[in-house]
Amino acid sequence: MEESIAGFKQRGSWGEIVEHGERITSALRDASVDGEAFDEWDEWRPKSHERLGEDIEEKTAEQASIGEGPGEREGKRPEDDIKSAGEKLSESYEKVEEGESESAIERWQDSISYATRAADSAGRKAIRTVEDTVYRKVMTQLAPYYFDNELVSANVQRSSRGDREEFVFEVNINDDELKEEVSDRLAEYEDVVDRWHIDTEKQTETSEAVEGVEAPENGEESKSTTN
Repeated sequence: MEESIAGFKQRGSWGEIVEHGERITSALRDASVDGEAFDEWDEWRPKSHERLGEDIEEKTAEQASIGEGPGEREGKRPEDDIKSAGEKLSESYEKVEEGESESAIERWQDSISYATRAADSAGRKAIRTVEDTVYRKVMTQLAPYYFDNELVSANVQRSSRGDREEFVFEVNINDDELKEEVSDRLAEYEDVVDRWHIDTEKQTETSEAVEGVEAPENGEESKSTTN
């Protein structure tokens, strides 16, 4: 592994970069890091059963997509908000005719809010369509697969050396103090770990057929262990 101001870089086989991601994830967990940002990273990082041009591409496209707007988070479609905007506008006219200026202004402001939210939701939907097309057809040809949130910035790409296929996986911890702690823990792993056990996706049906036992109900992926 190479360590620099840009982060922790590993070059090697798919198994080696999977192990690199697992070590960093373990170091973050040992540093008591958790929460949504950690879960997003843990979900995106390469796994032993995944493929770069399929699984990682799919997860990168999803992660890179523009987030949900306020209307979408409430489960409202643009047409729902347009309808509400029209209703509030009609109520505003009614209040004007009734001489209730303050109420009319409130209804008018509500109408503007609904219309604005509808435009935001429709715009985000259109942007996502463009993003997905551009990413899948263009960016994957020009740039590595990347991940970025407030906790981690990372990228992975294929790099061939002669006849041997290799990958380059670079991970940076965005908080400098946490990055230093992760660096220390990675160094400890190098000193004390003889062999790193890579996580593998459980094949529960096969396990049950061979061993004659039921698989655990939680079905969680096995965690990395060390010897």
